[in-house]
Amino acid sequence: MSTSQIALLQDAFQRSVVIFDGAMGTELYRNHIFTNACFDELNVSRSDLVVKIHAGYLDAGAEVLTTNTTSANAFYLQKFGFADRVSEINEAGVRNAQKAIAEFRERNPKKAEKPIFIAGSVGPLMGAESLTFEQSLKIMMEQVLALYRAGADFIMFETQTNADAMMAAEYAVQKIEETEGVKIPFVLSFRPYVKGETAHCCGDSEAKNREPIGEMVRKFQTACRERQLPKPFAYGMNCGLGPDEMLEAVQEVVSLLDLPLVVQPEAGSPRKVEVRSISMTSPEFFTEYAKRFIDLGVRGVGGCCGIGPEHILEMARSVKPLANARLADVREGELDAKSVLLDPVPLAERSAFGRKLAEGTWLTSVELVPPRGFDLTPTVEKCLRLKELGVDCINIPDGPRASCKISPIVAAERIQRETGMETILHFCCRDKNLIGMMADLLGTAACGIRNILFITGDPPKLGEYPDATGVFDTDSVGMTRIQQRMNRGVDLAGKQLPQQTQAVTGVGIDPNALDMEREISRFFRKVEAGAEFAITQPVFDADVLLRTMDRIESAGIPIIAGIWPLASYRNAFFMKTEVPGVTVPDSIMERMERHEKKEDQQAEGIAIARESIEKIRHRMAGIQVSAPFGNIDIVSRVLDGFIR
Repeated sequence: MSTSQIALLQDAFQRSVVIFDGAMGTELYRNHIFTNACFDELNVSRSDLVVKIHAGYLDAGAEVLTTNTTSANAFYLQKFGFADRVSEINEAGVRNAQKAIAEFRERNPKKAEKPIFIAGSVGPLMGAESLTFEQSLKIMMEQVLALYRAGADFIMFETQTNADAMMAAEYAVQKIEETEGVKIPFVLSFRPYVKGETAHCCGDSEAKNREPIGEMVRKFQTACRERQLPKPFAYGMNCGLGPDEMLEAVQEVVSLLDLPLVVQPEAGSPRKVEVRSISMTSPEFFTEYAKRFIDLGVRGVGGCCGIGPEHILEMARSVKPLANARLADVREGELDAKSVLLDPVPLAERSAFGRKLAEGTWLTSVELVPPRGFDLTPTVEKCLRLKELGVDCINIPDGPRASCKISPIVAAERIQRETGMETILHFCCRDKNLIGMMADLLGTAACGIRNILFITGDPPKLGEYPDATGVFDTDSVGMTRIQQRMNRGVDLAGKQLPQQTQAVTGVGIDPNALDMEREISRFFRKVEAGAEFAITQPVFDADVLLRTMDRIESAGIPIIAGIWPLASYRNAFFMKTEVPGVTVPDSIMERMERHEKKEDQQAEGIAIARESIEKIRHRMAGIQVSAPFGNIDIVSRVLDGFIR
């Protein structure tokens, strides 16, 4: 392994999130290879099939191919009479991955320079309790050396179940480096164990040798320091847990690690939904959890048992551009010789909404999702009803959940023109590059749309629009900075605008974020970039919001609370299980479940919303109430008594 190749590998993890592939065994089984076969030997006898599976992952967007060699060690291969073929089988595993990459580059000449890495898979020595440490070490070294010599970019020690197994892997690397005089990059990936879990995967039929994840990591790190063992360039967690369960393990260990983390959950067990057991790990479900892993700081994401190319395709298309946006920052051009940064128009003079923010007046707004068609008449009629109630503003989302709706700019302009109400336009970074987004900001100024909430946005989803791509040239922090620059009469390139814009600039904050430290840090970055107000994600636990307020009040900008009145128990269940960034406490679910009739559930949802407003109103600048399914009657019952 050359120094430059190692540097390229490390750089990939620093620059962006790296997309790993999914399961190999699952795909072999889908192709009619049954469990009485030696899956590792198929590298030789069915190399065409192994290459085909690798190709499927590459086409899906994988940047790391894991060789089909998880059990290609002498101890396991002896069961099939192949103990003398360790080198042959492992070398063939690497060649199959190399062939798949070469053919991928031929099919996709525009991606010829795309970095793609080969991870030489080394699985655990399950059932090898009878072996001495020296015997186990020799078996492991034989496989690692074969993979290294065949050209694997790094070794992936997978599904390690305890600290001793992980240290054995490091001893193997140390011994090879000493005897061969080479440097072998490697990843140590452990199979997480959470309290109460029953062992069932990857041959781990006994849980007695497994350790809770946090305990394992602490023990391992202590031993490594004491024994001065080689360090991996990344850690990993794979197998045993589905995406939702794996999230708990990631939350426990991510703060303990000082190196990048790769997460590869399996499909997981079916979930009980009333009288049915449903496998929840659809490509979209898998992707939503991949986004949560990345939010916690994970640097590599892929899948294990049960996760196939369709999952990797959805995940790669969604999280890759989003992750790049979070790493990228806009570069402000130097001012032209004739350009001058003007003073922004005072907040109170930009819009009625801005005036209320400046004066500290209580604000009420309602979120209405634009229609799928182009008939805005029903939307305008709802806004007129809300105007009669005394609502200040209408919030217009921008393609929520990456769905296709009428242009939110068109919807906002029509509402303002025909009702006289101001709108708060949600402005998403997903669909256009920087030039297109700046053009839209000028368009909003021309239409008199002054209040803008910048959001990074949801990545496109697999399903209705499988060919849609996400742009994400920047994120909400970058767009906030661009808008503030335009408010001072200069565009991103440093050129003077004929007129300065007068936008009231808002951002989002999620009190339910998994990584609150990151969320708070990003919030203050948004304020530093020029945010003048913020709207929270829907909050069902008022205490969570109040604790968040304790941490962000020093920013000094008005915060508007997001309120979502639950329309039914089913609506609450959907919000709890399917909508990222929303946490519905069990106590709320219990209250909704008490009622059999839908109208009683709706009344309970309204009561919960009103209780939340009552509890938080003294700390907030106002509220944004979402209209579930566009139901204005629910909104009016929630707002009764809270409009000033």
